[in-house]
Amino acid sequence: MTGRAHSICDVGATLGEGPIWVARESALYFVDIKAPRVYRYDPATAKLEHWDAPGQVGWIVPIAGGGFLTGVQDGLYRFDSASGAFEKLCDAEPEKPGNRMNDAAVDPAGRLWFGSMDDSEESATGHLYSFTNGVIRDSGADPVIITNGPAIAPDGKTLYAVDTADRRVDAYTITAEGTLTEKRPFLVLDDSVQGHPDGAICDSEGGIWLGFFGGAAVRRYASDGQCTQTVEFPASNVTKIALGGPDGRDAYATTARKGLSKEQLAEQPEAGNLFTFRVNVPGISGTELKLDK
Repeated sequence: MTGRAHSICDVGATLGEGPIWVARESALYFVDIKAPRVYRYDPATAKLEHWDAPGQVGWIVPIAGGGFLTGVQDGLYRFDSASGAFEKLCDAEPEKPGNRMNDAAVDPAGRLWFGSMDDSEESATGHLYSFTNGVIRDSGADPVIITNGPAIAPDGKTLYAVDTADRRVDAYTITAEGTLTEKRPFLVLDDSVQGHPDGAICDSEGGIWLGFFGGAAVRRYASDGQCTQTVEFPASNVTKIALGGPDGRDAYATTARKGLSKEQLAEQPEAGNLFTFRVNVPGISGTELKLDK
């Protein structure tokens, strides 16, 4: 099945990423890592707001009870959209100043999983972490150049970690202690698929949606690894989608202008914008971070 996405908001992001549907506000939040900014888009009014972040910001997730947590290059920050204030909670990787945060997800237990990457995209210094009760713990997943996802299965038992540079997705079993075991290959892409796998999410049936940077598309893979849907974009660099809206079937996708030449940008005037399309299977709603600290 093949569809096509259309632009709904002119953003012009250098590196749009991390879209997440916030059910309590019926709104979409996302980031432009390189700006660096946090954005809020209200589909009901088509209003776009933004706040400047204190450093390269890789992701944003809602906190149960109010507010947000963001992953900035030097650590984790609480963010208040009412005031626009960022409050640093803790360092993330002080021993790796060349790294930055890149993507994150909250599992059904309310635990955060987030990844880092080499900002120069050269060395395998990217790690995947869990964050519970104010403590960051290395997940035990293999280090890679660029971490993406992670995507969490609806039952909270499986995590899908994207290795963007090596064009593969691996599945891990999530332990009760917040570590990962039983690594197995889920998806290894060949030359028939254009682009590099980027951000990933799971829908309510356990299907995995992947953005393709340089591939002008997003694809849905069933839990057995078979591609069930492709949605094409008029922009090369598609980073990630979120599923939301009244019935959970509105898809919102971030894109990027990063790496495109002047000629490519002229051919892709909507690159960096926010896009939308409809899906058949709704997303997983209501997952918020449990934060005691």
